[in-house]
Amino acid sequence: MSGLKKNLISLSVDQKRSLINCDDGKLSVRRQCELIELNRPSLYYAPVQVSGETLRLMNRIDEIYMACPFYGKRRIAAVLQREGIPIGCEKVATLMKKMGLVALYPKLNLSKRNQAHKIYPYLLRDLPITHVNHVWSADITYIRMSGGFMYLVAIIDWFSRYVLGWALSNTLATDFCLEALEMAFVFGKPDIFNTDQGCQFTSEEFTGMLIAREIKISMDGRGRALDNIFIERLWRSLKYERIYLNEYHVVPELKND
Repeated sequence: MSGLKKNLISLSVDQKRSLINCDDGKLSVRRQCELIELNRPSLYYAPVQVSGETLRLMNRIDEIYMACPFYGKRRIAAVLQREGIPIGCEKVATLMKKMGLVALYPKLNLSKRNQAHKIYPYLLRDLPITHVNHVWSADITYIRMSGGFMYLVAIIDWFSRYVLGWALSNTLATDFCLEALEMAFVFGKPDIFNTDQGCQFTSEEFTGMLIAREIKISMDGRGRALDNIFIERLWRSLKYERIYLNEYHVVPELKND
């Protein structure tokens, strides 16, 4: 591999985006992305487009979930039905899966993961968090917009509660999680990195970045409702104080707020 290509591949996702020339007749966008190892979906910042009715329904589900994160598909469906919305449990389940929402209570199959990915043990049981960069964790949430929605990933330090890195995406691909991780590493590195068993965090790309820096990997045990409580609190504050009070029309507006 040439030195130039190595340098290009090592750039951050934002830097790679700036290099792509969508009007270049010499190389297709697909080929440009392949050369610098950039996933094409991460190139385009645009909210996922859904029908107005579906979007309103998803937004209401998000509000109910934020108020009662222990509600599953049946209880959310019951709330919607009391509000006069004819909807069944399976439709709610489909939308919750699309939004990445999982009820916070002990149950089987808490996290949807790729069965081929390695799962690491949970390292935080009865562990006192004593200093900055002791434990970091990451999570993904649904962010509504006026004409669609995006996904937001954040990385937080458990001791300081400081958000170290974040990124937006219109897909649940791993790329934007790697982007947030690169941002976080500017502040140093943790002793332990804890996540759920979602496929983004169990992927070889994500775990490989941690292993390369000799960071211990911890993954939530199934049924552990409070493992990511600090980020859950962050999502609650973010949505009640910013997202629900503003109507974001374009992604740059959301990103810069």
